[in-house]
Amino acid sequence: MSDAASVFNSHAAHYEVARNRLIPPFEDFYGTAVEAINLAGPDVSRVIDLGGGTGMLTAMVRDAFPRAQVTLFDGASLMIEKAKEMYGEERITYVEGDLYGDLPPGPWDAVVSALAIHHLTDDGKKHVFESAFEFLRPGGIFVNAEHILGPTAQMDHEYRHWHEKCARHNGINDEEWHQAEDRMLADHLSPLAIQLEWLTEAGFEDVDILFKDHGFAVLFGRKAD
Repeated sequence: MSDAASVFNSHAAHYEVARNRLIPPFEDFYGTAVEAINLAGPDVSRVIDLGGGTGMLTAMVRDAFPRAQVTLFDGASLMIEKAKEMYGEERITYVEGDLYGDLPPGPWDAVVSALAIHHLTDDGKKHVFESAFEFLRPGGIFVNAEHILGPTAQMDHEYRHWHEKCARHNGINDEEWHQAEDRMLADHLSPLAIQLEWLTEAGFEDVDILFKDHGFAVLFGRKAD
């Protein structure tokens, strides 16, 4: 089990409770990621959520695309069990696995992720981008709603200060913020610019930023037809 999986197993019981207060641009952040799946075309039927955790993004995708079967892929078994408890198994398949290893081969119409890939090293991120590209169908899309590193040390400091200030304003208490900080110990954030380069190097076209607010961004890439 990876360090990140161990950390998130320990937080599985209460992970979703404070999520919308911990992510200042919650609605736009997740909403943009889900809406972007439409860019795969009108017949989205197979979607995989990488590092899907307790299933928030998976459930949003299932609800937005009623003909889609969504696979939740995660390395933390207790997170998967919590997802099953919350969302059931209607049009959701649960697969336990390591993002550093082999991904389910698809072919996928869309590969999506939210707040998961930033736990990987830079080489791990590149591996996921390359694997996502490999297992997408032609015309398929990759959407990563991500926590990113500031472009400079000063800007990263500003991002972090803004994040805590907004979370406190949203009602996060000391215990919840300390739990979030504990989870953030498993982070390996990377700047936005270099991640866009990695997506291009992996073979993606139309690489773009669909949404950004301080340290939260939605990255996009398309596999050519």
